[in-house]
Amino acid sequence: MSNIVPLNNQTHRTLRVRTEASGRLGDNQRFVQVAVNEFPLLVIHYPILLSKHPETGQFYCGAVLGFDEGENLFLTDGQGHEGYRPLNLQRMPFYAAGRDIAIDLEHPRVSADEGTALFTESGAPTEYLQSILAAFRDLSAGLEMTKAFVETLLRLKLVEPIDLDLRFDDGTRRNITGCYTVSQEALAKLPDAEVLDLFRRGYLKPIYLMIASLKQLPVLAQRKNSRLRQ
Repeated sequence: MSNIVPLNNQTHRTLRVRTEASGRLGDNQRFVQVAVNEFPLLVIHYPILLSKHPETGQFYCGAVLGFDEGENLFLTDGQGHEGYRPLNLQRMPFYAAGRDIAIDLEHPRVSADEGTALFTESGAPTEYLQSILAAFRDLSAGLEMTKAFVETLLRLKLVEPIDLDLRFDDGTRRNITGCYTVSQEALAKLPDAEVLDLFRRGYLKPIYLMIASLKQLPVLAQRKNSRLRQ
């Protein structure tokens, strides 16, 4: 049960937040929404794919962290999160509330005595809270850019489904559906004017980063194999 309320430097003066990466604290996600401004940091770790929101049907970009429900293969016991941690994981337990932010008081990261303080004794934001505010600024701007980017991919018919049928050393299989990527064939057939427009709008770079990130799929499968052997 969530209890999301606007963050207040008086009411929540003494609250603390556990910031470490942990499955028990909400990092146990196999697919997390990401923004285009994160792509350069994501591509060296994760496959970046598209999926559809289950309620709205709208496409969004996400990083693949695992294959099973609640699985994040980048979490290491006692060592946090390997590599870049997506902003949508970093920002928890906070949410956007217009120009301000809100906090989920029932989130397992929120504590009265453990973790990092949100406010100083005078009520000013701590360095940690300032970093969260900066993360929201990046995330808000990035998600707006991502929405326009995805709309352009759809308009140009550059989105195609990708089904992942994976076999692991223990004899099990995983068939991952509902994911999409950029069609390299459709991209190659675009008229020159459309390609130039993609370049001018800064969209060619994230397109090629998405394509390059597909090389992380077999790497991620190897991570899964290692976990299964353990």
